[in-house]
Amino acid sequence: MNIYKAISKSVIDKITQVPEIKNFITSDILNAMSIEIPKVRDFGDFSTNVAMLLAKTLGKKPRDIADALVPYLKQIPNVASVSVAGPGFINLKLKDDYIKELSFKEDTPQNLSNGKKIDLDYGGYNVGKNLHIGHLRTTVVGDTFNRISKYLGYKTKAYNHMGDWGRPMGLIIAWVLENGMPKNVDDVNRMYPASSARAKEDPDWLEKAQKITVELQNGNPEYKKIYDTFIPMSLGQVDRLLTRLNILPFDENKGERLIAEYVPDVQKILEQKGLIEHSDGAEIISVKQDSDTEPMPPVMWKSSAGAQTYAAADLTAIYYREKTDNPDAIIYFTDNRQTLHFKQIFRAARMAGFANDAELQHIGFGTITGADGKPFKTRDGNVPSLDEMLNIVAESVKNRVKESGKILPDSTIEMIALAALKFNDLMHDVKSDYIFDVDAVTNFEGRTGPYILYTAVRLNSILKKISLVSDVQDCELSAEERDVLMFLLDFDRTVEVAFEKRAPYILANYAYDLCKLINTFYHNCPIMRDDIEDKVKSKRIKIVNQSVKTLSKAIDLMGLKVPDEM
Repeated sequence: MNIYKAISKSVIDKITQVPEIKNFITSDILNAMSIEIPKVRDFGDFSTNVAMLLAKTLGKKPRDIADALVPYLKQIPNVASVSVAGPGFINLKLKDDYIKELSFKEDTPQNLSNGKKIDLDYGGYNVGKNLHIGHLRTTVVGDTFNRISKYLGYKTKAYNHMGDWGRPMGLIIAWVLENGMPKNVDDVNRMYPASSARAKEDPDWLEKAQKITVELQNGNPEYKKIYDTFIPMSLGQVDRLLTRLNILPFDENKGERLIAEYVPDVQKILEQKGLIEHSDGAEIISVKQDSDTEPMPPVMWKSSAGAQTYAAADLTAIYYREKTDNPDAIIYFTDNRQTLHFKQIFRAARMAGFANDAELQHIGFGTITGADGKPFKTRDGNVPSLDEMLNIVAESVKNRVKESGKILPDSTIEMIALAALKFNDLMHDVKSDYIFDVDAVTNFEGRTGPYILYTAVRLNSILKKISLVSDVQDCELSAEERDVLMFLLDFDRTVEVAFEKRAPYILANYAYDLCKLINTFYHNCPIMRDDIEDKVKSKRIKIVNQSVKTLSKAIDLMGLKVPDEM
């Protein structure tokens, strides 16, 4: 249940019933009105600024308006008290029994989707090389947003729009023709970087790769055979790593190659609408508008060499998704460097008449940096693969566990490392850069993944040791107990806000704040002691049980796993 929505509706309903005020409640007042959950709950569980918004209109002091509203707000069912604070804030406190009733009953997430469908584009892996640190945020944030959307009832379709048909393929095939077929994934991972580096120094090599790319796209059987041999090897290592990262399977691994069959259909539409222009042998789509104050280059539809472009694949993908899925939204998760690219593609799509009824949105990421503020690299100066990233984190976790004198199985070490890496990524606003510090992310205290898991393990341990079922309705709530239960009741609102703002960091930080409250409760509200009454023990066990359920939901939405021990 979203208790925030319920209380907000009740407050609005009551203030619009006050005779001397109801005629002044405009849409502007309602839009500006805030109903907040105070961080410090000494005065109330909810607070509103409506009295201050009405002061100018009514020509009265905010506190006088607030005092006039108090009797009406006291009529809201299950409100224990209403008070006025500061310049005119109105605070509402709920009854303990109501909090317990809501907290201790079984609850299922509300389906808020209204049947809407969302296509999610993340991953976008270049099949010519292994996944590296640059793929971490698109993978982890995209997967978590997918889980959040499903939790709220949206029908999602996750696409891995692979780079498997452009110039990297030409560079790889050129390398194979000269050096032979790859024997394993290590060979696959070496080919593209080596060939790409050579192309930067050798114009003839680059030209050769460009010609091969065009001939591959036109059906050259020799090149197609090479392509079909190394692609499964590359995808095999991608699948293995995604399993290690506990990423939900993509609904479609449909990259540039498979989308290519729809390019002629899009070409025809673009030509019919007169959108394709010729420029120095290339085909372009002008998307600049008179209102633009910044550069807006044209979309490169086809290169001067006649090859399908990156932009053509993305534009055609929108056409394909509308034709196949008819989604209500298409959301892309990539780094900030592609912001301009997606502005161009979205404009071209609208001009062509594609997905006019769908929201097109790009969520851009900041960069993962080292302590020096530069993009994170390993000690030898290389960009780390995601496998290497996980191994680095796992080794740090192993050392911490060893220092503590504990012995944990490798499977548990892997779960802790996964939480350390993924939570550290999720807790930051995706638009911002952040520093990756392996010692910080593997700390078992503070805002870290291991701390989240440790709290879950501790709660599970309590539930294994004791189970009481005494009636708890006549038990008053302590401040710590109240704080935990009210925070638990804010979970669904938090998930909804994380979805609406396309901001999984809101969920991640909720999980951390919940763990802090739980640990404060555990420290100040003893459960196992013999001198604690059974009904108090039962109340606290119920709080632990509900905390486990809610924290487990948050952990699952982040794609983490909870070990049996830590």
